[in-house]
Amino acid sequence: MASKIEFTAIGTFHSPQVHPYEAGRQPDEFHSAGYIELNCGHNFEQALTGLEGCERIWVVFLFHHNDHWNPMVLPPRGSQKKLGVFATRSPYRPNPVGISCVKIKHIDKLKIFVEGADLLDGSPILDIKPYVAYADSFPGIEPDWLKNAEKFVIDFSLEAQQEIQWLELQGLQQLRSFLLHQLEFEPDNSRKKRVKPEGQGFVIAYRTWRAYFEIQEQHISVMKIFSGYSEHDLAVSEDTYQDKNLHREFKKLFP
Repeated sequence: MASKIEFTAIGTFHSPQVHPYEAGRQPDEFHSAGYIELNCGHNFEQALTGLEGCERIWVVFLFHHNDHWNPMVLPPRGSQKKLGVFATRSPYRPNPVGISCVKIKHIDKLKIFVEGADLLDGSPILDIKPYVAYADSFPGIEPDWLKNAEKFVIDFSLEAQQEIQWLELQGLQQLRSFLLHQLEFEPDNSRKKRVKPEGQGFVIAYRTWRAYFEIQEQHISVMKIFSGYSEHDLAVSEDTYQDKNLHREFKKLFP
């Protein structure tokens, strides 16, 4: 009979990545910077002693958006059939515990600033451990279903670059990284991502924004960014996501 085990979070992760579809599939340079804020009053200041000498850390956290688990899941890349959850990195696990190897930028008191994080904002942190290369790294070891996954090269047209740069200046920081990690594997797979065919290419959705891209062999060109709102939508005063003014300004600059 399984016994109940209780944990108390030691802190919380803070990041612009809020929604599950924004999180990276694995931590890498495309994903969001953020910071772990440890709880005060537990001598965690002492527990951080020596961590400034570590380049990377393992973060043990909870998938706090999940309220159920699936015994069979469809991996985001490499396999077109469902696999047992224990053979994947899916967040829909019997116990919603995740691990992520992130890079430390700097430490300020109880805040650990990191980059390359695939955690969502608000993730409860259970533990932190240093990454040790000789013990933690096994180059070339992959599950069978992932070995044949083909990676795409992604570039952005001048128009798309200008549109993304303008949106980043307005505070939309996650669009570029979202496109990079969503399109690098199986970019046209509508079973695994919010993508649909359009004309000679495809459209992928990010929040209320859309990106049009084309595929040639193992190369992807992101051609343009556009609003997911119609003119009728923008004429309606209701603004659920509080971003219609941004879309209106975008349409003026990039008609």
